[in-house]
Amino acid sequence: MKKKILLVLMTLTVVLTYSCKKLDVPVESQFVASNFPKTLSDYNASVGAIYSNLSSNFAVPYWRMQELATDEAILPARDGNFDDGGQYRQLHYHTWTSDHPNVTTIWQWAYSGIMTCNRLINITNSFGFTPADKTAKLAEIRGMRALYYFFLMDLYGNVPIITDYPVTGIPATQPRAKVFQFIESELLSIEQQLPAKTNVVASNVLQYGRPTKGMVFALLSKIYLNAAVYTNVPRYPDAVAMADSVMANTNYGLDARYRDIFLPNNGPQIRETIFAIPYDQQIPGNQFTRFGFFYYLVNAYGFNVGLSIAMSTTPEFYNRFNLPGDFRTTTWLSGPQFAPDGNGGFTTQPIYYPNTTTQVVINPVLTLVPPKPMDLGNTLASQSEGVRSIKYYPDPAIIQATRLNGNDVPVLRLADVMLMKAEAILRGAQPTVVNGEMQTPLLLVNRVRARSGAQLATSIDLNGMLDERARELSWEGWRRNDLIRFGQFEVEYPLPNDVLSMDKSTFRRLYPVPTTELKLNGSLIQNPGY
Repeated sequence: MKKKILLVLMTLTVVLTYSCKKLDVPVESQFVASNFPKTLSDYNASVGAIYSNLSSNFAVPYWRMQELATDEAILPARDGNFDDGGQYRQLHYHTWTSDHPNVTTIWQWAYSGIMTCNRLINITNSFGFTPADKTAKLAEIRGMRALYYFFLMDLYGNVPIITDYPVTGIPATQPRAKVFQFIESELLSIEQQLPAKTNVVASNVLQYGRPTKGMVFALLSKIYLNAAVYTNVPRYPDAVAMADSVMANTNYGLDARYRDIFLPNNGPQIRETIFAIPYDQQIPGNQFTRFGFFYYLVNAYGFNVGLSIAMSTTPEFYNRFNLPGDFRTTTWLSGPQFAPDGNGGFTTQPIYYPNTTTQVVINPVLTLVPPKPMDLGNTLASQSEGVRSIKYYPDPAIIQATRLNGNDVPVLRLADVMLMKAEAILRGAQPTVVNGEMQTPLLLVNRVRARSGAQLATSIDLNGMLDERARELSWEGWRRNDLIRFGQFEVEYPLPNDVLSMDKSTFRRLYPVPTTELKLNGSLIQNPGY
């Protein structure tokens, strides 16, 4: 099933490669009679470039910018190994520069997707579709372009808005509020032309990984919840209204098992997925097991291949997983390790370090060993430091050959929407009735908790809401966004023996415009502070 979806969504095409360089060079068109798509199959392959670009960098460099800059994920060195020029500690300590590799990669990745969308809009207008088909296809492309612009607005703030192809003039920096307005306008204008999630399996398979009404509503709820950050104008009632629009479709629902959302065979059958990025062993990018697992456990989990030993979470973040009965706690590997039961749980069979009778024990504490910065050393004990994640459950069949996960990565899902609504109400919006039910913040939070078997809350406030989002959405790429909205992005939790400290400057709530782009385009303006 996944491979069929990927063949539709992710077909790579040579004609749609893009470089953000030399935007001042006039280009009449990349498409001439010899390479213009002639058949529907040609056209679908061209559209696939939007999605193959999306998957290429979302689950590694984009994810790192959103997570390694927070307490949720950390990639420490081990006696110099995994330092990689200091790029991970620069994210951890908020000392990145405009030359940071992720800063450059993601800027170019997002604009690659945008320029592909702009070209495809031209193609679609000229292809000869019926009016109804052309309207639907243009809505899909514009929806993806809006998503790419959301990533840019959230990370960089003030960015050029480019909608024409070929590009006319030199794209200039636009204020973040104007980018917000553009995204909002685009999403509102295409919602009616997009399909809605149904109870028909075949329809949902075709929609999976593509823009839908649900994606539009969820993304609008996200930008409205963050509107005070993006534009200095709160929009909490609008965030609630958009969340209600998602929940009004009863074909969305919380899946009974939290684990199922992230398994290697996840896909269109997951009820709460609103928008996900499909992955399999043929599409590079999803490497959560490669970087975040613990290689002394590989045999017990059914595979034997070289993995990193570095990425984990911080003790401070892991301490939030403290609710009795909460299954989400088992998505982290901490303490004595036992063999998995094949169903997302564990047996009573201990896992031993190789060639010993000593049980593997993962220590949540990360104790640094100076003078090397953010370095744990490389003894067996230090290798075993740092809680590991198995939220994206290890996929032995795929990792054997490629070290890549086959798990699709959810970008927007129903539980997030429910928590966004709860937070917006706590921030001043009014509770509303959905499907005959008055939804208060406590009701919404407890519905999400109950699905994971966690002890129900008796009350909820904003501080508690941030912890709820941490437990439910860990490693899904939202922690930086959440901490900025809650005013806690600059909170530091020093590690034992730490010789470095975080730069607490608030200007780092935005990443810088990459140096390479500033050199190529004199109309770009660097973000303040850099």
